[in-house]
Amino acid sequence: MQQGDVKLFQTDDNGEIEIERGIVIMSGGLETAAYLSLFGGSDWWGNLQENQPARKYNSETEKLLESIPAVSVNLRRIEEAAKRDLQWFLDTGVASSVTVNASIPGVNKVKLEMQIDQDQISFIENWKASA
Repeated sequence: MQQGDVKLFQTDDNGEIEIERGIVIMSGGLETAAYLSLFGGSDWWGNLQENQPARKYNSETEKLLESIPAVSVNLRRIEEAAKRDLQWFLDTGVASSVTVNASIPGVNKVKLEMQIDQDQISFIENWKASA
């Protein structure tokens, strides 16, 4: 029996799951919740039935990556958006600390490195907005 959440990872055309020998890889950490918070947005099916606005994923980070230029001066805006997207970890007591660092590892890419309590999580996402 599998436990945890389906582990998601980023690809050039959004999130993907990994399957080994016909079994979906699972995660016992906070990666999936962080991924959906940052990149799930209104596209996440779980938002459809959620009646409490505070529990819906808004993915401000994803929206910024689609709307502001991929330049280093915008990294602080991305970090602040990611912190807001992850604030629910603190508000609900899932975590007692969240830190976010953003960098540009390549052309039209952003790397988000997060520390959520003891979990170190990292995603590399396409920066979709044109300069």
